[in-house]
Amino acid sequence: MSRPFDHVEGSGPPERPGPGINQPALGVTGYLRFFWRQLTSMRTAILLLLLLAVAAVPGSMWPQRSSDPNGVIQFFDKNPTLAPVLDRLQLFDVYTSVWFSAIYILLFISLIGCVLPRTLHHLKALRAKPPRTPARLERLAAFASKELDAGDTVADAAGAIQAARAQLRSGGYRVALYESGKNLSVSAERGYLRETGNLVFHTALIGILFAVGLGGGFGYTGQKIIIEGQSFVNIKGAYDSFTPGRFFTDAALQPYRLTLDDFSVKYEEQSIQAYGQPIDYTAKVTTWLPGQKGIDSTIKVNEPLALGGSELYLLGNGYAPTITVRDGKGNIAYTASVPFLPQDANLTSTGVVRVPDALPEQLAFRGFFYPTAGELSTGALTSIHPDLRNPVLTLFAYKGDLGLDNGIPQNVYALDPTDLTQIAGGDSGTPALELRPGQTVELPDDLGSVTFDSASPPTAAADDWSQSVPRYISLDVHRDPAQLWVLLFACLATAGLLTSLFVPRRRVWVKAIEGEDGSLRLEYAGLARGEDPGLDAAVAAIAERHTEGLKA
Repeated sequence: MSRPFDHVEGSGPPERPGPGINQPALGVTGYLRFFWRQLTSMRTAILLLLLLAVAAVPGSMWPQRSSDPNGVIQFFDKNPTLAPVLDRLQLFDVYTSVWFSAIYILLFISLIGCVLPRTLHHLKALRAKPPRTPARLERLAAFASKELDAGDTVADAAGAIQAARAQLRSGGYRVALYESGKNLSVSAERGYLRETGNLVFHTALIGILFAVGLGGGFGYTGQKIIIEGQSFVNIKGAYDSFTPGRFFTDAALQPYRLTLDDFSVKYEEQSIQAYGQPIDYTAKVTTWLPGQKGIDSTIKVNEPLALGGSELYLLGNGYAPTITVRDGKGNIAYTASVPFLPQDANLTSTGVVRVPDALPEQLAFRGFFYPTAGELSTGALTSIHPDLRNPVLTLFAYKGDLGLDNGIPQNVYALDPTDLTQIAGGDSGTPALELRPGQTVELPDDLGSVTFDSASPPTAAADDWSQSVPRYISLDVHRDPAQLWVLLFACLATAGLLTSLFVPRRRVWVKAIEGEDGSLRLEYAGLARGEDPGLDAAVAAIAERHTEGLKA
C-alpha cells in the first residue's frame, strides 16, 4: 500500500508536546457555584429522596423512643451489649437523628433549587409568543397538506389563516400570526399545563416536607397506660412517656379528661388454625372537654379518637392484676392494679411490684401472670390462651433496701435483685407464691401477706373468670398541627402528577400558500415535546376541520 506523497519518516524521538491548556482557578466562589449546581440538579434530588427512604428503614427495624419507649427499654434489657452501640448511632431516634435530619434538609434545599429556576423559566415561557413557523413543515414529525382550487374555497390565504387562528384558539391553543413573503401562517401551542402540573407536583413535595417538619416541631407524642375504671387528664405529668417537638409549649396541651369504662377483645373460636387469635379490640371511653358533658366514645385499632386537637391511637393492651400487700404488722402497705407486660401471643405477662412502705423490711415482687394457665412438660407454667379462663399469678418475693431514696430513677417494669434477698421462688428454698383471683398467701419470716384481689368472682356454674382481672390499654397520643396542610399538599401533588402525565405538550403550525390562479395550498404540521402517540391524529383532525370550513 503506497504512502501519501507528503509522508515524512520519523527519524528521532517524538517532539515534546507544547504546554497544555491553562484553565483558570475556580476559587472559592467557583467551587461554591459548582457544588450548588450539583446539589440542585434533579439527579441529586432523586438520589436524596431514595436515600431518605433507605434511611427510614431502621425506624421499622428497631423500636423508637417517640412511639414505643417501653419497647426500647425491653430491647436494652434483652441486649445489654448491642443496645448502647445502636443508641450511639441514634437508631432508637431515627427520625430526629443528625444523619436523617441532614438528608431531610439537603433534600429540601435541593428541591427548592430545582423548582425555583424552572418556575421562573416557565413564567417567561408563558408570556412569550409561540415560535415562528418553520420554513419546511414537511420535515416535522406530523405533517398533512391540502390543495384547494380557486373555485373550491370561499377564502383567500389571509382568510384561511384567520379561520385557522380562530379554530386553534377555540381548541385551547395560544396563537400568533406570522408572514414570510407571500406565505401567511399561524403558530399555535398548547400543553403548558403539563409543565405547570410538574412544577405543582414538585412544589407540593416541598410543601409536604415543610409541613411535616413544622408539624413535628410544634406537635408532640405521648404514651399512656390506662386501666379499666381509671382516668387520664391531658397534662404533661400524666403521661408515662412524652416526646415534645422543638417548638412545643405547654399551651399546646388542650385540657380534656378520658376514662376507660371497658375494654373487650373478641377472639377467634371457630378456626383451629387461628384459634385464640384476636379479631377485634374495642375500648369504650367517656371523654370530657371544658364546659361540656361526658361523651361516650369508642377507640379501635386503626380507628383513632380525635380529642382536644390530638389523635388517640390504640397501640396495645394487657392485664393489670390487682395486688394488695400487708406488711408484718398487718397494715396495708400497698394496693393497686399493676400493668403486666405481655411476652407472647397468649399474653403470658411479667410485672414488678415495689413496696417501700412495708415494715419491718421493704418488699419487692417479680411476677408472672397467666390468663389461661397450662403446664409444660418441664413442669413450668405457661398461658395457652389469651382470654381469662384459668388465671394464675406467680410471684418471686424479695426483701431489703429498694434503693428508692437515692434519687436514681428506676424502670417500673424491671427489678434489679442485686442488693435484695430472695425469700420466695428461685434458690430461696421456698416455692414461688402462686395465687388465683381472690386468694391470699402468707410471706415467709412473718413479713406479711399478698392478696390477688378479684374484681368479680367467678360464677359457680360456669367458672367464668372473664371479669376477675382488669385490663389496660396503651394509648399513643399524637398531635400534629400540620396534618391538614400535609393532606392539602398531598392532594396537590397527586393532581400535579396526573396533569403532567396526561396533558400533551404540542405545537401546531398552519401555513397558507396562495397560487397565481387563486388556488390555495394549506400545510399543517405538529411537533410534540416527548412521546405523543396522538399527534398525527390531532394534526389530521385539525386539517380536516379547517378545510371543511373553507370549502365553497
